[in-house]
Amino acid sequence: MMVPNNERLDRVVLEARQAREKREQGYRERALKIYPWVCGRCTREFTHANLRELTVHHRDHNHDNNPPDGSNWELLCLYCHDNEHQKQLEFAQRGVGNLGGRNDGRSGGGATHSPFAALAGMLKGKSGAD
Repeated sequence: MMVPNNERLDRVVLEARQAREKREQGYRERALKIYPWVCGRCTREFTHANLRELTVHHRDHNHDNNPPDGSNWELLCLYCHDNEHQKQLEFAQRGVGNLGGRNDGRSGGGATHSPFAALAGMLKGKSGAD
C-alpha cells in the first residue's frame, strides 16, 4: 500500500491557491477600477463595507481571458454570479455537445422509460381473450 506524501500534496495545493488568488487579484482590481460597483444583473449597489460580495464574472467562462479593456468581465453579486454559473451547468447537462444529448433546444434529462408503451398491446390481448 502506497502512503501519500501529504507534505508534497499540501505544498501543491497551497501553490495552486496562491496562483489563483494572485491571478484573481490582478483582474479583480482592474475590474473594480473600470466598472461602477453595481451588480450587472440585480443592480444592487456596493460600498467598501460589502465590496467582498461583488465578484468578477468572465462572460466567456475563461478565467485566463482578461483583456485590458475588461470586455470579458462583468461585476455580479455573489447570488447572481452563482445563478449564472448554475445556468451554465444546466445548459451543459441538457446535452449540448453531449453524445447522447439533444441539440434541439428542449431540455433533456427527462424520463426515458415509458410505463404505458405496451398498454395498447395488452388491452388488445385482453379484449381478444374475452
